[in-house]
Amino acid sequence: MPSDNPITKGQPGSTAAALFGCCPRCNERTLFEGPVKFAPRCAKCELDFSTFNVGDGPAGFLTLIIGALITGLALWLEVSVKPPFWVHIILWVPLTTGAVVLGLRMAKAALLQAEYHQRAGEARNSSESDDI
Repeated sequence: MPSDNPITKGQPGSTAAALFGCCPRCNERTLFEGPVKFAPRCAKCELDFSTFNVGDGPAGFLTLIIGALITGLALWLEVSVKPPFWVHIILWVPLTTGAVVLGLRMAKAALLQAEYHQRAGEARNSSESDDI
């Protein structure tokens, strides 16, 4: 269902924003400064990305899923075709690396987008400020 909100009207959806690493505020492609490293802030709207806590959940979870899929495909190829070992290396090493990097970019960007749009943040207790 399309949104009639004037702020989000005409902007890419969450999937497109995650795929291209778009800033959740201005939708410029400024979310990453490296393959999977967030930029400190958006170069266009100055949104501070360090305030979001995406964590390492996507890394462990995606690596296990991708590892299981690649292992299953490699075993299937070995049993059905029995290629030489070098074929496995040439095929599976780049495929695994690419899948992990692309998966991490998409997962981290999607989580940051969700945190921004839901205004998620750490819980604050009024007594915490008194203890400090």
